[in-house]
Amino acid sequence: MRHARVRTTAVTLSLALLAAASSALAQQRALDHEDVLHWNTIGSPSLSPDGAWLVFVVTAMEGDPVLTIRAAREGAEPMTFRGTDPRFTSDSRFVVYEVPPVEAVVDSLRREGKRGDALPKDTLAFAEVAALLDGGAGPRIVGAVESFRVAGDGSWVAYKPVEEEDEDATEEAEPEEEEEEGDEAEDGDEKDKEEGSTLVLLSLRTGDETRYDKVTDYFFAEEAPVLAFATSTSDGSGDGAYVVALSDMTRHAVIEGEGNYRQLAISDDGSQVAFLADRDDYEADQPEFTLYHGAGPSWSGAPMANSATEGVPDGWWVSEDGNVSFSDGGGRVRFGTAPRPEPEEEDDTLDDDKVTLDVWNWRDPYLQPMQLVQANQERNRTYAAVAHLDGGVVVQLGTPEVPTVRFAAEGDPAHAVGATDVPYRQLVSWDGRYNDVYAIDVATGERRMVAERVKGFGGASISPMGGYASWWDGEARHWMVAALDGGEAITASAEVAHAVWNELDDHPDLPPPYGPAVWTEGDNAIVFYDRYDAWRFEPASGETTNLTGGAGRESGTRFRYARTDFEDPAIAEGEALWQAFHYLGKQSGFHRGRTDRTATPEPVIMADKTFRFRGKADDADRWLITREDFREFPDLRVTGGEGVDIDFSGMAKVSDANPQQADYRWGSAEIVEWHSNDGTPLQGILFTPDGFDPSTQYPMMVYFYERMSDGVHQYRSPRPGGSSVSVPFYVSRGYVVFIPDIPYEIGYPGESALDAVVPGVLSLVARGFVKEDRIGVQGHSWGGYQIAYMITKTNLFAAAEAGAPVSNMTSAYGGIRWQSGMSRMFQYERTQSRIGGTLWESTNEYLHNSPVFYADKIHTPLLMMHNDEDGAVPWYQGIEMFVAMRRLQKPVWMLNYNGQGHGLSREADRKDWAIRMQQFFDHYLMDAPAPVWMEEGVPAILKGKTLGLKLIRRVS
Repeated sequence: MRHARVRTTAVTLSLALLAAASSALAQQRALDHEDVLHWNTIGSPSLSPDGAWLVFVVTAMEGDPVLTIRAAREGAEPMTFRGTDPRFTSDSRFVVYEVPPVEAVVDSLRREGKRGDALPKDTLAFAEVAALLDGGAGPRIVGAVESFRVAGDGSWVAYKPVEEEDEDATEEAEPEEEEEEGDEAEDGDEKDKEEGSTLVLLSLRTGDETRYDKVTDYFFAEEAPVLAFATSTSDGSGDGAYVVALSDMTRHAVIEGEGNYRQLAISDDGSQVAFLADRDDYEADQPEFTLYHGAGPSWSGAPMANSATEGVPDGWWVSEDGNVSFSDGGGRVRFGTAPRPEPEEEDDTLDDDKVTLDVWNWRDPYLQPMQLVQANQERNRTYAAVAHLDGGVVVQLGTPEVPTVRFAAEGDPAHAVGATDVPYRQLVSWDGRYNDVYAIDVATGERRMVAERVKGFGGASISPMGGYASWWDGEARHWMVAALDGGEAITASAEVAHAVWNELDDHPDLPPPYGPAVWTEGDNAIVFYDRYDAWRFEPASGETTNLTGGAGRESGTRFRYARTDFEDPAIAEGEALWQAFHYLGKQSGFHRGRTDRTATPEPVIMADKTFRFRGKADDADRWLITREDFREFPDLRVTGGEGVDIDFSGMAKVSDANPQQADYRWGSAEIVEWHSNDGTPLQGILFTPDGFDPSTQYPMMVYFYERMSDGVHQYRSPRPGGSSVSVPFYVSRGYVVFIPDIPYEIGYPGESALDAVVPGVLSLVARGFVKEDRIGVQGHSWGGYQIAYMITKTNLFAAAEAGAPVSNMTSAYGGIRWQSGMSRMFQYERTQSRIGGTLWESTNEYLHNSPVFYADKIHTPLLMMHNDEDGAVPWYQGIEMFVAMRRLQKPVWMLNYNGQGHGLSREADRKDWAIRMQQFFDHYLMDAPAPVWMEEGVPAILKGKTLGLKLIRRVS
């Protein structure tokens, strides 16, 4: 009897728990489109330098941004305000932020037709954090600002207030007397000159304000209490460049005089400034800029470079478009030069008589559309030069032949790295980017080639201290290193027995490496990876070390260096934290290890979660970390530690961005496995709704792109996106969602998708919980293409949405990516579209993979979104598919959001798109009524008057 009572009690308890869970689920509601507009994200998180305080901004699609200020510990009471862009002062005492106008007020004014300057502006505010959180004085609102900067040292802020219009100036002005023909102005033609505006320097500690008139640009030093600014007046009487020592508020004039002052720079330690000015040539028709330099304590400015300076090439000048900066060591000023343009000749040709055309020449390095996209960039192109402060020598480094120069992040090393793609620019259209790489002597400008025809966008990088160049050699499939002071290139990964290239990469191109390589401090070693483990190569000794000792390969875990200090260009020698990810189980977390020698990684935390570092206190061992999975939003957590001994077990949750999620039905995510048609084992993600019952059948949505299963433990916001289905939204409303991985065979991308996706779908149907006749499929861009192809081969799907799909590879091959101006040929020959040959070499593959040629085989209703400003996939690809299906009298719709690109950026369009996509799938997968736009369309004469979203309910 006792056993019977125990069993009865257990059953009763189980039933009670089940009833409670069912009751809780019944009280939750499904997400609707209005709900997701208020789903929050967290931005601008920052710890104060001492780690005591935290700020972050919570934003939703609708409503005002909420700035939170709080102590960086669990249980602390937060204070919230309307605000954005928060920044702590270097002493951790104050937080400075902007207050945007109330969204509802702005919307109301826009409805009244107000625009631009008639709308309210952002205002500047600051608060003393400790006093604020202790119940003292609230934030001080400074006023509307055009811009602001916070000092790198001390509690100072500089800002430019929005200047109110002079009421007298807005009154109707007296008409000026017209000059008689032949009369000339008394002082000749005056130059148009932009006038600066007021700059306010505010001491947050005392509240004292100092105003400077007619300021155009201003900067604080990063590590010293120094402010530099430039001024401009309409008559030139107050033009100049100035420095203010904040310690005693002494203002120093570096140089003064009528002219334009540009590209102001101040060294990190605040001891020197540099800038460009045309003061000495201002009256010329084509005034020349000079590079000036000034240093404390006198701050007297002196010219360093102009067109007459030795070292500046003949016919060149100092360009006002070139950025001016100091080297990290402070011993050099970097600036830009360019060939001096020919003066523009006056053209009195009538507009009607001018010829406007584009000339396409087969010899052009870049296609004409690409040239047009880059025209302004090329007009303003400058070439790197340096002025050595010790000796005043100017050296030209960049040239039209080698236009790219990369400087080391630390010190004043003897070399820079140069790269040129000039010999290979035509190849961009069909092959990819190549660069020749050079070591450039910063003292002489002499260069030595260290690598030829390196494939990749950037060519090569320079080590933090400037001792080496490093690059990935795709042909050799190895990492390469070359000492910039001489010697041959060394194969850094030669002693690694395993592949250091991505073995799963299935593009018809040279395989990429497993992520970027990074240098340790002092340029001691370069760290790179195989699929599992981390490796170290010391170029000085030639020694290669497996830092993780093969533990990754043995356990099926990927180890990558976890960067916890985001400002250091190099990684520390010694103890390290490895970010770990288990390929099969998808757990992630961190292990302790070393970067200087082999050490078996010691697990710190591993879980069915995704962890990310979001920030670190500048002066304390305090970190911001997020933890997430499909159900858990990545709220901020603060933890401490010492060095790399970060306390993951003691993470304090310090945000709660979406507490309302508890009121809605959500779901779960899990990994599912199956085999493709050719027997390849595959994984995917299955999302099931709360209360999922495997004995009940559900409609299913399928979404895919390429390989996405590694993201199983990532949070997915229900907010409407610009292209893709919202997984939580559909799961909340009773769908199951399936995201399968897809591997590809070169030449057969469409068939590869079919061979992976269909068996995956059928494996879930076989489990009994999927309604076989209620399966939808959705994807965008590359996913959209695969869907368009698949529905010509299978009737598995009851409805399909293909966003921005390529429907005809033969016409898309010769198309243009209008956002960049690039030819689309490279995409088919070398990258994502995976044909692997030209249209003439692989004609059958282009035809076979083009859905439009098989549109007569389609029996699946198709919805497309393809916008008329799509800069990646020409929207005529969607048109070709639409008119083909229309001609065949097959159900098809296409949505073109006017002026939108490859995805939707306007929130109004995103909301509309989410509604229409749900209406489409609910109609075919849940037997919901169809909306007007699907049944009757929206005639052009009603465009802008009706959206056609009303559902048509049939009366039986």
